[in-house]
Order: sequence, then structure tokens, then C-alpha cells
Amino acid sequence: MSLTQLGFQGLRNLEPLSMTPSPHINLVHGLNGSGKTSLLEGIHILGMGRSFRTRQLKHAIQFNAAAMTLHGRLAGDPQVSLGVRRLRAERELELRLRGEKDVRLAELVDSMPLQLINPDAFRLLEGSPAGRREFMDWGVFHVKHDFLDAWKRARRALKHRNALLRRGRMTDAEVSVWEQELAEWGEQMHLMRQTWFSAFKPMFEETLERMLPIKGLTLRYARGWDIKRSLMDVLRDSRATDQQMGFTQHGPQRADLRIRLNKQPAIEVLSRGQQKLVVSALKLAQGRLLESSARRRCIYLIDDLPAELDHRHRSLFCELLEEMQCQVFITSVEPDAIRSMWQENTAIEMFHVKQRDDGLSRLTPTG
Repeated sequence: MSLTQLGFQGLRNLEPLSMTPSPHINLVHGLNGSGKTSLLEGIHILGMGRSFRTRQLKHAIQFNAAAMTLHGRLAGDPQVSLGVRRLRAERELELRLRGEKDVRLAELVDSMPLQLINPDAFRLLEGSPAGRREFMDWGVFHVKHDFLDAWKRARRALKHRNALLRRGRMTDAEVSVWEQELAEWGEQMHLMRQTWFSAFKPMFEETLERMLPIKGLTLRYARGWDIKRSLMDVLRDSRATDQQMGFTQHGPQRADLRIRLNKQPAIEVLSRGQQKLVVSALKLAQGRLLESSARRRCIYLIDDLPAELDHRHRSLFCELLEEMQCQVFITSVEPDAIRSMWQENTAIEMFHVKQRDDGLSRLTPTG
């Protein structure tokens, strides 16, 4: 899976661009604030329908533009076209896939698997369980396509049960209906997550061992309720306390990936550089598992690769990327810091982003 063509208009400070990336390594360099991260953001919006820099996509639209239009082509026979358009005056996204309109976001996400490694990726360790659930569910979704339906049904049941809990007055019959729904689909979500985790854990451990062997580091999946009891029993028995709290305390919405070092939260023990390597191993393991289980490759967006990593660990990181034969977009302020990491036969394209006097930035291939 790789992009053969990219075209952006109205994205942040980037002038309209047309880009033919390498199927493997794409190195983007330029000064701080020149627009390197905006390029990665555009690819992320194109494949995910959302930005990693802002919750409101209108903020990603160029200050004097009426709309932001992003399009790309994915390698294949035939090639797959995809596009995203956001008007400043409207909230809805216009999505296109293979020339078709009225595309569901899930279809867009499925068509172009993306993994992002940037400063915010540290949230996998230091952030709330929600980010780790999203990471886990991305992996499950791309190998188990019926997971999305179970996720939607469980979410709907959870919403209705929580509404009844907050209402104060509810009959056993009313709440039981939604508890049964939540239990049924929550258990199915758990089974699919558990299957994914059983394959992911050894892949993560092997990847981390290549980059930074850390004795005593463990990764564990917690399903979100007592492992010795059914979800239906837990929901029924916790109904009174849930009503006092005003929300459902147990279920698939409380699942987590727990990363510990010698029984302590890893975030409290590891250095910043070690944290980046652990997070990178998690992300790379996602791509390796996707390839082994579904014969598909991720596209990796890596913002400021040299940050927090010494020369040796940058080299190990790049060595793994080369072996995976995936498409990668890497940014850096210093071109030499990322250019020298690769073997001579690796297909590399370099691009320079430079800001003009009018504030817009131009992307130029530099060979």
C-alpha cells in the first residue's frame, strides 16, 4: 500500500502542490514553521478524515481559502483514487473513493492504513486509556472488519444505559434491554480484541527487542471488567453504584493496554528516549502485524525522527523501516540527520519545504 500521487489545495500555509512520492522513503526537510508537519497532516486527513493537530478541520484551511481539497492515488491494478474536501462554511466532509461519492469514513480509513509517530504519540504511554483503546481498535478494525459493527452496537447500548442511569427513574425492564445489548456486543468486542492482542504482543516484543531490549517490560490487555465474570453479571450487579455515579463503570469502553516496567507504569520509569522507542515499537508492530495477517502495508508518517534519539537508535529504527518495505514520510529540520540513515539501494525521494515572502510555503523535490 503506497501513495503514487498527492495533490493539496488550501491546506494551512502550503501553496497548491502536486507530489509524486517514492513508494518507500520520503524525506521532507525545512526550517521550523515552514510547513513540513502540514504535509503530514494533509496525508493524515486524506486517510483518516481528521487532523492530528486540531479537532476542528476548519483551522487546517488556509487563511484566505474558501475550502481545503486533498486528493491522492494508491498503487494497485487499477490504482485507487481518494479525496477529501472541506468547505470553510460547512462542517461536513466531502469524501470520495474510486470516483464514488457518499463514501463512509470507515471505507476511507480501510483503504489507506496509516500510522503516525509524532510528539503526541507519547500519549500512548502517558495519556488516558482512550488513546490506547483507539490504537488497539485500529489494529482490530483492519484485520476484523465485523469489529466496527460490534463497536457501534456496543456504543449505542452504552449511550442508552447511561442515559437511563442519569435519568434517575428507570425500571428493571428498561435497563435490562440495554444491558443485554451491551453485554452481547461487548463480549464480542473483547473476543476480537483478545485475538488481536495474542498476535500483537509477540510482534511488539520482537520489534522492541530489535530497537531497545528492556528487561522487565510487560504489555498486558485489560478487557474492562472482572475476568472471572460475564459482562452481563457485572452490569446487573453494579447497576446501583452505576446509578449513583451516573455512568457505566465496567465494560469494553474501559479496556486498556497496560505497559509496565518491573510492575511500575512504564511512563514513570523510562527516559524520554526510551519512551519514544517503546511507542515506535508499538506503531511498527501494528504495521508488521497488518502485513502478516492481512497482506497489507501501512503508510508511516513520522514527524521529526531525530528528536529524542541518538544516532545508533535512529539507525536501528530506519533499518526496521527498510525491512518492512512500507511507504514512509519523515520530516526533519536537518536533512543530513535523516539522509545518511539508509542503504544505498533504498528508494529515497527528498523534498524541501521553504517559506516564501508572502507566508506560503513551496514543496520542491531535491533528489
